[in-house]
Amino acid sequence: MSSIPVTRLPLRLAPDARRLIAKPFLSVDDVPAEGKTRVEQLIGRILDLSHEEVEATLDELRRNFQKRHADLDAVFERGFLAVAQSVPDAANLPDHMRQLVGAYFMHEYSLEGAALTNPSIVAHPDQTGLPDDSLRVIVSLRSIGEGHISSIEFRRGVVGQSGDIELEPPGVPMTGHRRSPTFDKPLFTAKLAEMGATDDPALRVLSALEDRFTMADLDGALADVAGHEAASTAVHHVAQVMHWLASSNYKIAFPPESELSQRVLFPNGPSESRGMEDARFVRFVAAGGSAIYYAPYTAYDGFDILPQLIQTTDFMNFRIATLNGPAAANKGIAIFPRPIAGRYAALGRSDGENNYLMLSDHVRFWHEAERIQVPTRPWELMQIGNAGPPLETEAGWLVVTHGVGPMRRYALGAILLDLDDPSRVIGHLRDPFLVPSEQERDGYVPNVVYSCGSIIHNNHLVIAYGASDTSTGFATVPVDALLSALT
Repeated sequence: MSSIPVTRLPLRLAPDARRLIAKPFLSVDDVPAEGKTRVEQLIGRILDLSHEEVEATLDELRRNFQKRHADLDAVFERGFLAVAQSVPDAANLPDHMRQLVGAYFMHEYSLEGAALTNPSIVAHPDQTGLPDDSLRVIVSLRSIGEGHISSIEFRRGVVGQSGDIELEPPGVPMTGHRRSPTFDKPLFTAKLAEMGATDDPALRVLSALEDRFTMADLDGALADVAGHEAASTAVHHVAQVMHWLASSNYKIAFPPESELSQRVLFPNGPSESRGMEDARFVRFVAAGGSAIYYAPYTAYDGFDILPQLIQTTDFMNFRIATLNGPAAANKGIAIFPRPIAGRYAALGRSDGENNYLMLSDHVRFWHEAERIQVPTRPWELMQIGNAGPPLETEAGWLVVTHGVGPMRRYALGAILLDLDDPSRVIGHLRDPFLVPSEQERDGYVPNVVYSCGSIIHNNHLVIAYGASDTSTGFATVPVDALLSALT
């Protein structure tokens, strides 16, 4: 263990099962019986209820759930729309029946039912009204619920002069978002090409689309090509690939009146259907001085992982997009906070074992990668990776790293990269400076400390870290002491 002084802060974030969203609840055992599916049979039973039973059931639902959801009627409507194609004469169904049918096909999901972990931390876009030497921050968190489905939550707080941190209590209930249906044709085409899906039917579909298109436009172009294409199997495959890709690239917007902690990025696309993991947020400042927040994260569909990217300027409007290129091929990508020699730069672990420097002219396309660090210390021999975006200091780019050692223990160390040529590692801690304490060892995944981001404030490195994939803690390290050990 390193002799660098580390102060664990008293703040600890534990999962709170009361933080809920409502999501569709559809039976997976939808086997036809007597000519009807299970969904159709249930809808039939609901429609057979008396008026008094319907009203009494709705009254009880409102008493029990009204305070737990910002707009309960909207929740019911979402459930109805999910099964509307199975409802007889759905367009003419009375509102109270729509609501009750919808209620049977929704359920509450506890975002933090299992864990609240793997945080990152960035400066908030609004720094007004603060005491001297204080910094307003946003902490992102990976919340894990039933079925090990991960989503991304946020907290707002302030880092004080000495590196201490206070977070505002999270708001409830959680709030819904609106999804934008438009897509960018050039980027869509480039990703199709990378997937090897630009055969003749796909090119004909693309030629019928404008530079900005909607899912309805895509469906229309696919239908037109299918009407003139004899090889229906090829068109069916193209339709599957294009729908998958379009559904994995989207925009969402939260209402302005919502609090930051009421917003959640819950899996929306097929590539992330089983989770959005380990977002590494960075405040990226372009050469002209404009700022945008990027967060590469790992999308998981239950079988494969896919690196994707979150973009936002205000943490109210978000763009979700696939990352492209052979360098963006694994977990743990972290983007530098400014351009390097006019280009985007990132750290990644494309082979799952070593640290790589990635360079690109476009933040969503990564074709160049150079290995810059391999595991050499006993505590990191299994694999290494970054623990968040690099931090700029006068001595170089400070990168907190994680290493996996014997008994699959995760620990945090650090390297230092040259400011002008970050492919040069100019410092490497011999020992980790943060390992799981006795109080942190036990959890969902034992013996783990893991971070997705830190921040420097007033010569303090403030580290947000997950403990054993269960809870989140915070620690501070004097930057001078850390740099002295590295140099």
